[in-house]
Amino acid sequence: MKRVGELLGALTLVVGLTWVLLNVRGPHQALDVSVGSVLALGGLVLLMPHRIRLPAALTAGTTALVALVGTAAGLIAGAAATCCTFAYVMQRGWPFKWLSRGGLADDEATARRLADSAGWHVDAISLAADLLVFAYAGIVLVAVVVLVRRRAGDRDERRVKSAAG
Repeated sequence: MKRVGELLGALTLVVGLTWVLLNVRGPHQALDVSVGSVLALGGLVLLMPHRIRLPAALTAGTTALVALVGTAAGLIAGAAATCCTFAYVMQRGWPFKWLSRGGLADDEATARRLADSAGWHVDAISLAADLLVFAYAGIVLVAVVVLVRRRAGDRDERRVKSAAG
C-alpha cells in the first residue's frame, strides 16, 4: 500500500508540474497555477511518507471533508454566456465547471428562458477532477498542520533541554 501511495504521489507531482508548465500562458493563469500547485504539493506529500508522517484517520477524514466541502462551495462560482445568437449556457463549479444547463432558440431571450427551465447536467469527469483537486488540498492542509505542530513541539523540547542543562 505504501508503494501505491508513492507511485500515486510521483504521478501526481509530474502531472501537477506539467499542468503548470503547459498552462502558465493560458487564459486562466491564476486558476491553472493554483490547480497545478495543489496537485504537485499533494503529490510531494504522498511521495515522501518517510519524511512527512501523517495520522491516517485525520488525513482520510480531512481529505474527504475538504473534497466534498470544496466541491460544493465551488458551485458558488458560475458563468453564463450567450453564443452564436442562438445559445444561452449556464455553468457552475470551481476550479472546473461540472454542472451546466442551456437553451437553444432563435433569439437570446427565448434561449435564456429555455436555459432557466432546463434541467442541470453533471459532467462526471470535471466533478471527479474537482473532488481530486480538493482532496489533494486536504492532504496538503493536514501536512502543513502536522509539520507546524511538529516544529512547535521540537522548539518546546529544545527549550526544556536548554533550561535543564
